[in-house]
Amino acid sequence: MSDPKLAPLSASAWPDVLADLENGFAGQLNVYRTMAHHPALVQAWANLRQHVVLDTSLGRDRSEVVILRAAVTLNSDYEWSHHVHRARALGFSDARIAALRGPTSDMNAEDAVIAGAVDEVLALARLTPGTLAALTDLVGSKGVLDLFATVGFYSTLGFIVNTFSTPIDDEIAQSLQADPLEATAQ
Repeated sequence: MSDPKLAPLSASAWPDVLADLENGFAGQLNVYRTMAHHPALVQAWANLRQHVVLDTSLGRDRSEVVILRAAVTLNSDYEWSHHVHRARALGFSDARIAALRGPTSDMNAEDAVIAGAVDEVLALARLTPGTLAALTDLVGSKGVLDLFATVGFYSTLGFIVNTFSTPIDDEIAQSLQADPLEATAQ
């Protein structure tokens, strides 16, 4: 019987068809090295990743709020760890990051609207009218659609890393071990 766990592919096992992506996003992180077991999926993923990660109308800060809240809801230590690192690089305080793990009442007003929307999308597969109105006021209609796309994108990544126990990348693990997340004043 074969082992159903898909380990991140090593450089020596990297598919030739993905050679152009090995030195880019796909070769840099274990989640994409795991996805590389399905080269056509990684190739198709590239354009969506470009939009969701880099070109989103949400902007980088709001996008990180979406991703961190989705990581919490999906119990994805991999995505949480990677995005704590990224949020810190964007200037988020540890308290702001830590608040995204808890109730929306403990968050700043903008983060609470976004996190509440993520919660609803993952729990209900939709937004209630009140949440939709608040979110639209905050990010506009394109932002609402980008929130859906971001939640879907990171849910897929969460499913992959959780199912295959994809290890947190060494650089991220070492960074968080050296500087653990602390809940300090925002």
